[in-house]
Amino acid sequence: MNFELNEDQLQIKYSIREFAESEIRPNVMEWDEAQHFPVELRPKLAELGLLGILFPEEYGGAGLGYVEYATIIEEIGRVCGSVGLSVAAHNSLCSNHIYMFGTEEQKQKYLVPLAQGESFGAWGLTESQAGSDASGTRTTAVRKGDAFARSAEQSPTETTAEAVTLTGGWIVNGSKNFITHAIACNTLVAVAVTDKEKGNRGISAFIFDKSMEGFRSDKKENKLGMRASETASVVFEDCYVPDENRLGNEGEGFLQAMQVLDGGRISIAALSVGIAQGAYEAAVKYAKERQQFGKPIAEFQAIQFKLADMATQIECARLLTLQAAATKDAKKPVTQQSAMAKLYASEVAVRVAEECVQIHGGYGYTKDYPAEKYWRDSKLCTIGEGTSEIQRMVIAKNLLRG
Repeated sequence: MNFELNEDQLQIKYSIREFAESEIRPNVMEWDEAQHFPVELRPKLAELGLLGILFPEEYGGAGLGYVEYATIIEEIGRVCGSVGLSVAAHNSLCSNHIYMFGTEEQKQKYLVPLAQGESFGAWGLTESQAGSDASGTRTTAVRKGDAFARSAEQSPTETTAEAVTLTGGWIVNGSKNFITHAIACNTLVAVAVTDKEKGNRGISAFIFDKSMEGFRSDKKENKLGMRASETASVVFEDCYVPDENRLGNEGEGFLQAMQVLDGGRISIAALSVGIAQGAYEAAVKYAKERQQFGKPIAEFQAIQFKLADMATQIECARLLTLQAAATKDAKKPVTQQSAMAKLYASEVAVRVAEECVQIHGGYGYTKDYPAEKYWRDSKLCTIGEGTSEIQRMVIAKNLLRG
């Protein structure tokens, strides 16, 4: 495959770079220190089509492919990992789940406003007891009729009016952890157990919105990195969800989530490449400016070798990511390639960011330079949307399957 960007893709790349430099970079440290999620960026992101990158124009999207998407996420991540993560989560997870598995009615009601940037979307898979083991979901969805029957046994005086009003739906109880946009979102896609006897084949997916009684945001996390990307919990307390908000058939939620993650991992790989590229550029700039022993440290072979290794690893990560993106655009199976890209690129981001700190020396450990932030931000890429260990399991399983 040829991974040289065409003229249109290059134009997208440089327009996003200009936007990131002018609208994001001046605020990066302020947002990071305050853990401020920049909701004020939403109209600007929407105007550029960055909240509906992957979706056809008929749904309010930009109608672009995964190669363009990866390029966009890389350019934003090069300047600010937090904003890149938010754009990726909105597109790849919540919105894409609805696009891939939603009915036409669901797409018109929920995907269109998401793609047009009227709100941020959130996606709920992780729980306190279901992280790498996503099939360990404990959040439950019980058909309203069954839930009402049990409630009536406990409270015989309750009238049947509520049961009549809320039939044809589900009562959801539980919680989700580490949810991007848990507070800012209007729309959330989350999975819940609908038949505990069937294991991961008894998990279904639902669309929630903030107007639903019994659905609320909870604790906002105080994070090491990606501090301007909002991460919090959501809680369901007897939350009624109409059956029309179920995505696909009962029991398909877990399998849907795994397919959504195939695309999501491409975005995290691209984000990793962007963070690594930003850290590399900061290291080169500092190495040319910093004088030791009467000359710039860039003239020392020890520093040159570090920069050479950093640049080589970044290019390899970028090529893996673009290969996965091109495969996804070709509508071919991408599980193994996206896992490889996410694994390698995320670990490269950590290595490159650490070398960036090392090249900066003592200054790399201060907030006067960007090195420490790239380092803090990079680590999440080896954890979110499947840890490095999970990626190795996915890759090995596919390899052995032949």
